[in-house]
Amino acid sequence: MTYLGIDIGTSGVKALLIDKAGRALGEASAAAVEPVRPHPGWSEQNPADWWTATLAAVDKLSKSYSTELAAVRGIGLSGHMHGATLLDKNDAVLRPCILWNDGRSAAECKEMEAALPSLREIAGNIAMPGFTAPKIAWVRKHEPEIYAKIAKVLLPKAYIRLLLTGEYVEDMSDASGTLWLDVGKRDWSDELLAVTGLNRSHMPALVEGSAISGHLKAEFTSRWGMAANVVVAGGAGDNAASACGIGAIRPGEGFVSLGTSGVLFVSNDKFRPNTKGAVHAFCHAVPDTWHQMGVILSATDSLNWLSKITGQKQADLSGAAEAQFTGPGEEIFLPYLSGERTPHNNAAARGSFTGLSHLSDPAKLAQAVMEGVTFAFRDSQRVLADAGTKIDRLLAVGGGSKSALWLKLIATNLDMEIALPEDGDFGGALGAARLGLCAAEGAEPATVMTMPPIKTIITPDKNLSAAYADQYARYRALYPAIEEAIS
Repeated sequence: MTYLGIDIGTSGVKALLIDKAGRALGEASAAAVEPVRPHPGWSEQNPADWWTATLAAVDKLSKSYSTELAAVRGIGLSGHMHGATLLDKNDAVLRPCILWNDGRSAAECKEMEAALPSLREIAGNIAMPGFTAPKIAWVRKHEPEIYAKIAKVLLPKAYIRLLLTGEYVEDMSDASGTLWLDVGKRDWSDELLAVTGLNRSHMPALVEGSAISGHLKAEFTSRWGMAANVVVAGGAGDNAASACGIGAIRPGEGFVSLGTSGVLFVSNDKFRPNTKGAVHAFCHAVPDTWHQMGVILSATDSLNWLSKITGQKQADLSGAAEAQFTGPGEEIFLPYLSGERTPHNNAAARGSFTGLSHLSDPAKLAQAVMEGVTFAFRDSQRVLADAGTKIDRLLAVGGGSKSALWLKLIATNLDMEIALPEDGDFGGALGAARLGLCAAEGAEPATVMTMPPIKTIITPDKNLSAAYADQYARYRALYPAIEEAIS
């Protein structure tokens, strides 16, 4: 018996096969057409690109791992959150999906909160342009002919589920990021839906991430050589899926993700919102569990940007920064290249360097970028603590976790040990596959979502704590000063 996890990302789709013990058996991936930015602050993608990449990834598995794929009993889905996939009554896509990092609906966010003063109390979250509901409010105002045709609004992985199973279903974790869910009650809110002129008929059904959401269509069991009656689990939004992949489902367990965006994630035994600090308070992918996130919109993407403008590879930049590192530098970087969520909730915020001199070379700029992202994580830790959250253990995931210096900076600034798993993939595809296992076998998530073996523990450098406390204070002072100067 095997289980398949499919992780739908904006840059591509990854498919991972595991056995009942959770061991990886084989994987395949396929690239998707990159998102487009028709205007500054916009970000869109054609949903057909995810579907093409999904079929290509699983087709690759069927060629290289046909025996293992034939034994699949359950499939789990993971996907990038918040995207507004609009369908008409015939399930035709009405326009390109407006993605998670699209900031066009800032005005609509303010209008929604004014129209429903209890919005934050019900949703447990601030109305942010990244969430799905404000995107629909924007479409209602600016593209009324499209809005009038909307029959269903699906998140990216729910759209892929529809094509795989014929079912309109979403899991609790992904639904939490729409701003239509009563997160405490784990149900759609009629009041929140009404703010955007929608109702429950426009929404998919809700299930827990470890529950059955449907069955794979016969055309795909035939295409991939599977037996009949393959179940598809509810699955999870990408961050909740990553938590399932590293076993962070118990209160106080979490991870720090250094990916394109950055996430400080911690699991909770109850719903703990902190809207003043722009904390994300969502349902987890497993029953009776919630989680909080501090979200940074440009984490490794900030180093990607520096790589492009300097013409140097990311690995070379981070290596040079590590080679010359002695402590905080003069340069300070605010990593708000795409605006920011936690703690500022400002889609219009922009990045900046301060403290530049004739000595500011690419290595020093790279260090400043890594420190700026680290300070953004420190901001998230601060507002999570304000919500009464205690973090007991953090694992590091994402491409940026390959940098020893970056992990050292994070451990020192969060004043916490950071555990680095042994080599392996503990991302969304593994978490999705584990959820597929739970759905197919009726297994308890706690017995499946175990933590991986740890390769090393990164400890805080106490000799640098005071210096970084001072640098963090300067970093925090810069945002309001710069915002006042340019607004």
